[in-house]
Amino acid sequence: MSRPQRVAAIVVAAGKGERAATGTRFLPKQYRDIADIPIVKRTIAALLTMDEVSLVLPVVHPEHGHLYAALGLSHPRLLPPVTGGASRQASVRAGLLALEPRRPDAVLIQDAARPFIDRALVIPVLDALATHDGALPVVPVTDTIKRSTDGQTVTATEDRRTLVAAQTPQGFRFPQIFQAHNDAASQPAEFTDDAAIAEWAGLTVAMTPGSTRNIKITHPEDFARAERLLGGEKPLETRIGTGFDVHPFEPGDFLTLGGVRIPHTHRLQGHSDADAALHALTDAIYGALGEGDIGTHFPPSDPQWKGADSALFLRHAVGLVAARHGRIVNLDLTIVAERPRIGPHVREMRAKIAEICGMSVDRVAIKATTSERLGFTGREEGLAALATASVELPRED
Repeated sequence: MSRPQRVAAIVVAAGKGERAATGTRFLPKQYRDIADIPIVKRTIAALLTMDEVSLVLPVVHPEHGHLYAALGLSHPRLLPPVTGGASRQASVRAGLLALEPRRPDAVLIQDAARPFIDRALVIPVLDALATHDGALPVVPVTDTIKRSTDGQTVTATEDRRTLVAAQTPQGFRFPQIFQAHNDAASQPAEFTDDAAIAEWAGLTVAMTPGSTRNIKITHPEDFARAERLLGGEKPLETRIGTGFDVHPFEPGDFLTLGGVRIPHTHRLQGHSDADAALHALTDAIYGALGEGDIGTHFPPSDPQWKGADSALFLRHAVGLVAARHGRIVNLDLTIVAERPRIGPHVREMRAKIAEICGMSVDRVAIKATTSERLGFTGREEGLAALATASVELPRED
């Protein structure tokens, strides 16, 4: 076998998350924020930054559709969510059934409550699938493990040298795990993870290096630990990036700016929807991360981006911040144009940008100015946008 090329990822977010409940207002743990970003949004965003992952499919609780919709997630590789079942096992099977018509080579099964997933975890799992039916990251057990048959007294001490703690993502060759899950559905006992189903089905499952950072958020105290992992255990540094974009006018009856449709005598010319405002913001975030520019990630020579909604570019940049466990502090945008008048649309544009980025409106600033009839903007041949992004990232040195 060779390493799988077409890889789908299932994000299991169908639990009620009650063990992490605090206070009188209950919100399922996967939709609660750590560092201003919902947990499940961080997990999905991290997977979408990996070129090795072809598709991402969330599986959500039947009562949580409105919570998922409120995340505002959109990406060409992100599939609409499917409804999960009464158990984790049933939810994963629902995801596998939804993916089966797409015939992926392999599937990664990831807990939504493990938001610290990264390529260092994923790549060894995929590499192991070249020689095994399945693979999962593990970490050694460092505590002494006791066994109790009555829940009150110790009856045995386990040899921890033979024990490891399993994490996700767990990866499998798709046909094998699909068949194993279908067979396991008729069994009376529930399996605690997908590797257990693979073992029961006689599949070979490899172990790959896990990470102590790859925590599963389960209890209320885990949120504080996650916050420390994002910022407290490594000092944060502030990065500043700038972006600049220009687009000429061409005949039309509206233009798209800041994600908002604005009636005008002309439209903006470009390969995508030519939203100069979102392009400048996207480049500013890429600049703060040292991740190139829009052309690096979405080449204009690629026909799939022709006429594309520029919001997907901005969401990709935001996803890169989340994948590096950072946060966007604020965005500042200036639009230079004689016409159309930008002022009447600023409020809607701020709200749209805040929604795309998953941040509060008060951290998005938009100003509009003219060039006093000077230059190409003064001659109303086009408009320009300048942006600055402030991003906080954990220091690596």
